Amino acid sequence: MPHGAVEVADVFRHYGDAYRQQRGCSLSTAQRRVMTAIEQCRTAALGGHAEQCDACGHQRICYNSCRNRHCPKCQSLTRAEWLEHRRSELLAVPYFHVVFTVPQEIGAIAHYNKGPVYDILFHAAAETLRTIAADPKHLGAELGFFAVLHTWGQTLLHHPHLHCVVAGGGLSADDSRWIAGRSTFFLPVRVLARLFRRLFLASLEKGERGDGERRGGRGVAAGGRRRSACWPERVRKAEWCVYAKPTFAGPEQVLAYVARYTHRAAISNNRLVGIEEGKVRFRWKDYRNSNRRKTMTLAADEFIRRFLLHVLPKGFQRIRYYGFLANRYREQKLARCRQLLAIPQPEPPDDQAARIIATNTRNSPGLP
Repeated sequence: MPHGAVEVADVFRHYGDAYRQQRGCSLSTAQRRVMTAIEQCRTAALGGHAEQCDACGHQRICYNSCRNRHCPKCQSLTRAEWLEHRRSELLAVPYFHVVFTVPQEIGAIAHYNKGPVYDILFHAAAETLRTIAADPKHLGAELGFFAVLHTWGQTLLHHPHLHCVVAGGGLSADDSRWIAGRSTFFLPVRVLARLFRRLFLASLEKGERGDGERRGGRGVAAGGRRRSACWPERVRKAEWCVYAKPTFAGPEQVLAYVARYTHRAAISNNRLVGIEEGKVRFRWKDYRNSNRRKTMTLAADEFIRRFLLHVLPKGFQRIRYYGFLANRYREQKLARCRQLLAIPQPEPPDDQAARIIATNTRNSPGLP
């Protein structure tokens, strides 16, 4: 298959049936639905529609998209609309990118308890940021930020981590003033990491006992003995990884940057190199070797297995908002921030513009 023409859908169409037979009942209903959606995306199985150019009137017939959030081809419109809404919420302040990562042993628990453990990850990271930022020794303010869950690494192995985009400052406790942070320094990462570790492990142990506040009242399955009793001591004492990247250059760069982290599937089609003789080749970046770009070859069934590791539970929210960006008070709090920062009210989001951008950037082949 020529370079540039390979898609994740091709892997499923060629090897999906054999994989289903091989895995049998070990495949979850959600994973089967994702496989079927990607296989049928933009094919005759989903029907078609007409598109017409507003300028010249040219028409073309296109197959419909599956709109599954795990499909590499179906996120352009959703991402464009999301970014257009976020554009109206940006403030003229520095922004920081903070990443929270859990150790490999915790990732193994998350593999079998995705919903509960991913909820704990969101809760522990958000509480860490809010607690440290509220401390007068550090900032003494209420932050505003959103968090995006990623569960994969460059080689598609299970690697749960949270990307947070945080305003470099916040509201005072009584909302009377804006407290600005330093433009070149966010919060001490070692302090963040240790509080994150403590909050995460405390919530996980509550979940194993069944008294944690998990989604739908679910706890974390311990599998016989309590896992927390079996954790290596290094998990409790090791420095967990929290990384704060330098400040962005401005609000527009924030938008361009976060577009790389939101509404993404585990692997994009443009990273695939070829499919041949039951193997899949794809490009990856080796962060441990000076970010060198390499090519990896996996058996097709192993590629499918790794891809399906990242199928989220139905209804799970992988982008969440906190502080003065929390959904309940966002409009009121943002208006107050703009007032204190002397920023004019933004134009309302233009969903039509977002649709035009998405249409121009997505791969939308017509009927043959």
